[in-house]
Amino acid sequence: MDKNTIIGIVLMGLIVIGFSYWQRPSKEQLEAQQRYNDSIARVQQAKFEAEKAAEAIKQMQQQQLQDSIENDTNALAQHIQRYYGDFAPAAAGEESFTIVENNLASYTFSNKGGFLSTVQLKKYDNQDKQPVTLFRPLDIDFALTLVTSNNRVLTTDELFFQPQTILTTDSTQQLTMRLSTNKGAWLDYVYTIHNDDYMVDFNIVAHEMQNVLPPSTNSLEMQWQQRIPQQEKGRKFEERYATLQYMFSGGDIENLSEQKSDAKKETNRLRWIAYKDQFFSTVFIANQYFSGATLESAALSPSTRYIKQYKTATSIAFDPTGREQSNFLLYLGPNHYHTLDAYNDKIQGNEDLDLQTLVPLGWKIVAWINVVLVIPMFDLFTRWGLHIGWIIFLMTLVIKIIILPFVFKSYQSSAKMRALKPELDAINAKYPEDKMQERQQATMALYQKAGVSPMSGCLPMLFQFPVVMAMFWFFPTAIELRGQSLWWADDLSTYDAILSWDAQIPVITYLFNNHISLFCLLMTITNIAYTYLNMQTQGDQGGQMKFMKWMMYLMPVFFFFIFNDYAAGLSYYYCVSLLFTILQTFIFRWTLNEEKLRAQMAVKMAKNSNKPQKSRLQERLEKMQREQQAMAREQAKKNQRR
Repeated sequence: MDKNTIIGIVLMGLIVIGFSYWQRPSKEQLEAQQRYNDSIARVQQAKFEAEKAAEAIKQMQQQQLQDSIENDTNALAQHIQRYYGDFAPAAAGEESFTIVENNLASYTFSNKGGFLSTVQLKKYDNQDKQPVTLFRPLDIDFALTLVTSNNRVLTTDELFFQPQTILTTDSTQQLTMRLSTNKGAWLDYVYTIHNDDYMVDFNIVAHEMQNVLPPSTNSLEMQWQQRIPQQEKGRKFEERYATLQYMFSGGDIENLSEQKSDAKKETNRLRWIAYKDQFFSTVFIANQYFSGATLESAALSPSTRYIKQYKTATSIAFDPTGREQSNFLLYLGPNHYHTLDAYNDKIQGNEDLDLQTLVPLGWKIVAWINVVLVIPMFDLFTRWGLHIGWIIFLMTLVIKIIILPFVFKSYQSSAKMRALKPELDAINAKYPEDKMQERQQATMALYQKAGVSPMSGCLPMLFQFPVVMAMFWFFPTAIELRGQSLWWADDLSTYDAILSWDAQIPVITYLFNNHISLFCLLMTITNIAYTYLNMQTQGDQGGQMKFMKWMMYLMPVFFFFIFNDYAAGLSYYYCVSLLFTILQTFIFRWTLNEEKLRAQMAVKMAKNSNKPQKSRLQERLEKMQREQQAMAREQAKKNQRR
């Protein structure tokens, strides 16, 4: 190490020592630092003591809370015992669910209330492509009213049942939900689910309940309410078929209003009560009867995604000794005609259930045509394995062939009337409007000579009407069309919107309901074409007839706004039917020569010109005219006397 290095190190040491001495704290600063350190120590000690005290307080509070809970629990148990009496063991619990499934549906039972909470059908989807769910826990409430021996009024939906072991056989599953008491008595809900059936057996079985309920008990009050969710795309149309329907013990069937909220109080016995949607129903069937009922139906807002809410308050027979069970059936499934009709043979008893009436098929004569003709024909073509489009096409063809004689008779009558137009014009020219009686007499005489009956054109149309109406009722209610696609329509049971919009446009929204159905549009165009073809045969008419022609053209447009919401299958049927009608019209024109027809009538008129015999219709008309004239003269005389 050289001299310079040693000097540098010494100088640096002296500088560090000098700087440290110069920067050393004063006596006051050292005292202040000590006070600060003491303060920190005291704060830390206080914090430690506070935490220790808080922990002690917490432990003390927890102990007090535990003591309070034990005291409250004892108080609560005493309160439950006082209020619920013998049903105290069922007063508290935690809700749980038991699921039982068969090949057609999944049934979920809640221990709170012991009744069904969810029913889901496996073979049907809703508009969201999810399995159809008839109801969920918040949608349904079922309760029996229990009046205890200490005069407490309880309802089963606030009590907890205990699910028992499910008993299974080759064809059934049986679930028992038990409502226990503290006297060794209990009330069982026994459900039997069959493997391939939408019908569930529901039996209410008592065991020594006469020790809990008043000995005079022979019936229980029942409350049942349910909300019906929207399942279909066409809510407006679905609402038309959603109703509360019920059957009297004598067989008569009635329903509440489909269009608005409604309520009825029935005093007669009821056999079943159905909460019905367009294609699905929940039906409560009594093996004996319901002793009258108060029935309510409320229409719900579209914002709720529910269609209707139904309520029933009724009374059921009940034997607290358990010697006689209260037996019921629950139908939870589709409104399929054959499925519902089959229960008339399956259910024992002298009285048919007539559940098939849940499928609305129209007035009696219209329903008869659907049952005898339309449904069997649909089933036949379905068994052939044909596509739904061909099935409807063939049904239309068969219907057209059946009513062909009536249509031909009507067209023939119209052709005869057109052939007589020159003679009718001559009569109208000879007898002005102020001589209407003479004009009518001359017209009837002409018809008699020509062998033409004005009613012959109306009667065939009258015979066609029930058939047309049968098809009108069949298609919107046929669940077989639900989910069936044809070309652009993915579901023939509802409208096939080719154009839709969300904006609420005044008048437009009311008329179109925010969509345009293509099948309905095609039906309207075809109908206008048929009207044009018909109008060509009328010739040139006066001003009034011209107005009627315009009205005939407006009718198809009017029907468009009606059928725009209807099932696409119905519009497709009418479109095909109109095409067949146009084809028939051309065939009739080709086979019926109006000139030849006029020549035949001319020969007949010549033969009958010497036969002044009047027809019965003409005689009745003339008699009525004479009576009117006599009454007019008598009235004129009375006026002169005044």
